Amino acid sequence: MTLFMKCVFEFLGTLVLILLGDGVVASNLLNKSKGQGGGWVVVTMGWGFAVMCGVFVAGPYSGAHLNPAVSLGLAIGGHFPWSDVLPYIVAQMLGGFAGALLVYMFYKDHFDATDNADDKLGIFCTMPAIENKARNFFCEVVGTWLLVYVILLFAHSENAPQVGMGSMGAFPVTLLIMAIGMSLGGATGYAINPARDLAPRLAHFLLPIKGKRDSGWGYSWVPVAGPVCGAALAALTHLLIY
Repeated sequence: MTLFMKCVFEFLGTLVLILLGDGVVASNLLNKSKGQGGGWVVVTMGWGFAVMCGVFVAGPYSGAHLNPAVSLGLAIGGHFPWSDVLPYIVAQMLGGFAGALLVYMFYKDHFDATDNADDKLGIFCTMPAIENKARNFFCEVVGTWLLVYVILLFAHSENAPQVGMGSMGAFPVTLLIMAIGMSLGGATGYAINPARDLAPRLAHFLLPIKGKRDSGWGYSWVPVAGPVCGAALAALTHLLIY
């Protein structure tokens, strides 16, 4: 398969990931939604299933990275060609933006019925429960380190035709995302993925959302730099041990 077609599936897989992931947050937070008030467990499970569906879409064709940090970590670990990293990241970011746009279109009436500007922002991107950028950065590093390190361990299987979040099928990584969210997500909202945070944040900035606040650009570097550093550390850990 050509690199272009792999990037097409990265785009589609990331779009599905954000459509369902941001969608479960919207359902949980927006007024007059039948899912309003579902709680953190619903959100973490929803994100896990969102990743599962994205992996089903892209796994057989691109490896289903769906995350610039995953692509970077796999490249550092020697499991993915460096020449493909930038095209994958571009496709993932475009998919994240498109998925966020669809969530807004889907829940437009509910956005209009909701006054809480922080909740509206939280549908698109992460903000910390307690803002302490140094510790928030540390949390994102740890969460992404765990994500990428375990994905690299998944790739040890000789039955894995592709290396990425689709390397062992959708279900192990679904449980991994749920575990990270339930155990480590309470501090920052566990972005662990720049395409999950920066691209939808840009959508929030550009969309004509009624009563929206600023897009939190002062914090926006944390869910980008943290995952990048965490992925690099995971790859280095893997190289040192194996």
